[in-house]
Amino acid sequence: MRLAMTTLALAPLLVVQGWYVKRVTPRLPEAEGARQGVTGQGKRLRLLVVGDSAAAGVGAVHQREALVGQLTAELATQCEVSWLLIAKTGFTTADLLAHLAQQRSQHFDVAVVSLGVNDVTRRVATRHWLKQQQELVELLATKFGVQKVLLSGVPPMGHFKALPQPLRWYVGLYAKQFNRQLKKHFDNHAYGYVVSPTARFESEFLAKDGFHPSPIAYKRWAKVVAKEILQIGLM
Repeated sequence: MRLAMTTLALAPLLVVQGWYVKRVTPRLPEAEGARQGVTGQGKRLRLLVVGDSAAAGVGAVHQREALVGQLTAELATQCEVSWLLIAKTGFTTADLLAHLAQQRSQHFDVAVVSLGVNDVTRRVATRHWLKQQQELVELLATKFGVQKVLLSGVPPMGHFKALPQPLRWYVGLYAKQFNRQLKKHFDNHAYGYVVSPTARFESEFLAKDGFHPSPIAYKRWAKVVAKEILQIGLM
């Protein structure tokens, strides 16, 4: 109710500020480098990373500095990682669902999902987003054989320096609502699991556009996800 009333009251200003941000925020490219590979030694872990610009490594120059590169590096100390990245800037949950539906079936042990920011900026209703997240988890389990899906949740958008106030406050509130409902929905779920970095947000976590993760943030994120994957013990 609070979010709905806020949206109604601030709608004209939020639209103007959203337009302004799109015009002035630098458009950073997706990280360069391979999007699939094998690294490490030992028992094999088949890893799929999917999602939006953060999954694609925007904010890092090369995939080595991005989420998938730093995550596979962490995991490779314990096992052989066969990995694939499917991600694109601008993807919403609905976009990723449509994209994955066109991909050939493959088998992975675990999937890591980065989605939500574009759903927030497009003001997707929370109930619709949760339904799409559930559909995504089911698709990853049935079509790609994934045993565990790690949902990263929405980053703390209330700290995104690229966004002026009150837009920053508003999307931060929206993101928190998404995360609360996501954790509630997937609590004790058979194969969907929500994992989010718990460290206090620092300015160094943002790339130069004030919107995407920096290599430092990707490293912190990768360490948290790697720890969860290794604790699950899917190798």
